[in-house]
Amino acid sequence: MKSPISFVIFVIFLFFLVSSAHPGMKRQHYPCKNLVFYFHDVIYNGKNANNATAAIVGAPQWGNLTILADKFHFGNIAVFDDPITLDNNFHSTPVGRAQGMYMYDTKNTFTAWLAFSFVFNSTEHKGTINFIGADPIMVKSRDISVVGGTGDFFMHRGIATIMTDSYEGDVYFRLRVDIKFYECW
Repeated sequence: MKSPISFVIFVIFLFFLVSSAHPGMKRQHYPCKNLVFYFHDVIYNGKNANNATAAIVGAPQWGNLTILADKFHFGNIAVFDDPITLDNNFHSTPVGRAQGMYMYDTKNTFTAWLAFSFVFNSTEHKGTINFIGADPIMVKSRDISVVGGTGDFFMHRGIATIMTDSYEGDVYFRLRVDIKFYECW
């Protein structure tokens, strides 16, 4: 008598164990928050000290610190403190600052490696969002990782889709940053 009951309980337990370990449908991931910002980068070129928001701090031997190097800017490292706006107008009221660095890291095409934070201290947002990743500049839409944040964005992670919204030579560019958070605390 004991043996068949134990066997039935074992089979039911095994059924639940297998069914919970192998879900039938793949889980869909939807963003828990979506934000869009623009950041405006004005690179110091030796003549625009009043407007510059970025500066070249490292250059290859054949380059200098006021003009981006030729050969796809390979070897240049720039730091920036750019205004973040809600629209693409450089003169709009900033809602925060984009602070960090980028370095041009490929000799045969325009690519950069980015590491920066959006720093907010406004009535709408407080805290930071941290980004890192490769930026193949010639690709219209590219993704970089959102690796964390503080304040309103504590422990947020996700993807930021960046697009070059405007480009004026080697002095000014504007990026549209579409942030999708997939982990929100």
